[in-house]
Amino acid sequence: MKVEYCGEWYTVEAGEPFTIGRESDLTIDDNPYLHRTFLTLSSEYGLWWLANVGQLLSATVSDATGSVQAWVAPGAKLPLVFQTVHVMFSAGATTYDFTVHAEEDFYNTSLTSTSSAGSTTVLPVTLTTSQRQLVVALAENLLAQPTAGRAPVPSSAEAAARLGWSMTTFNRKLDNVCEKLDKLGVEGLRGGRGKLATNRRARLVEYAVATRLVSADDLVLLDGAGDADPSAVNDA
Repeated sequence: MKVEYCGEWYTVEAGEPFTIGRESDLTIDDNPYLHRTFLTLSSEYGLWWLANVGQLLSATVSDATGSVQAWVAPGAKLPLVFQTVHVMFSAGATTYDFTVHAEEDFYNTSLTSTSSAGSTTVLPVTLTTSQRQLVVALAENLLAQPTAGRAPVPSSAEAAARLGWSMTTFNRKLDNVCEKLDKLGVEGLRGGRGKLATNRRARLVEYAVATRLVSADDLVLLDGAGDADPSAVNDA
């Protein structure tokens, strides 16, 4: 098995777990919000497993097509049953992603989706133009990078300014998008008052990119976004 991160490749051998984190076999970044060891890859019972050994952060895992998506919370463990697996997570205001490539033959999800333990088969999501612009503005840094790596998630104020929207409009639309996805069973987008302000944006970016809800092709939606008709910006 091989792991690709920031254009570099790492070989994972069966035996000792391969660690991923701030001070690990794969050192992601010196981000103080990132656990020293956050995730591990290991071979057990004839399968490769991704385990979250951290205490605070969660990871979003998807197959190559974005058809199957799982949220791996602290203490959770997921079998990797696809040829290519994308892993995304956020620490502080930065989102990271890397790709796991299996050398053995695994399931192909190009035509059908088969969910694994703890995973969710993605349901169709319909976004209005302005809702899609919001998601793209938050995911812009990640979508614009050529290879898997790291990208900052903009603050609400930065994303609103990028779109030419008021904070009131931006926050209302963010609430609408998160509520829509929450009703479809997407975890990590709703919280109590004053909770998950930054994590909600990061989780939205993780889900949207992992499931191909938005892609680099959607970056054109940001061109002239500030000149949009106010009636279009005010839709739900």
